[in-house]
Amino acid sequence: MKLHLITVGEPKLAYARLGWDEYATRLKRYRKLRFTHLPNSTPEREGQAIMRFAGNAPLMALDPRGQQFTSPELAAYLERLALGGVGELALCVGGPDGLSDEVRAGAKVLWSLSTLTFPHDLAMVVVLEALYRASSISKGEPYHR
Repeated sequence: MKLHLITVGEPKLAYARLGWDEYATRLKRYRKLRFTHLPNSTPEREGQAIMRFAGNAPLMALDPRGQQFTSPELAAYLERLALGGVGELALCVGGPDGLSDEVRAGAKVLWSLSTLTFPHDLAMVVVLEALYRASSISKGEPYHR
């Protein structure tokens, strides 16, 4: 299953850029990836663009009100989608002001990384690492010990 990561902005801080590049490279061993980085504006404009770029793919949106997954649960969720015939999953990280109601309503699932609040750059890196970890679990590899 292909993953399409749609983000408002892209990591700007040096540590986040390095982390993004590292986990994107690792994740490409398991999944086909596509990235769309949108300009920062208002949650409503960002939301319209997110929905347009997600197209017909089911959308998994990061939101603090969403469901939290353990790494094995995330791996199982992604496997269920793939086995269910989903060819592409769109994942979105909204802007610093959060997601619009349109995106939250249109998402197949809302995903909360934590009850903590993360800086925007760090959240983008955590998403990629979580997806990489879930993919390594699905392949039975030792990264997740």
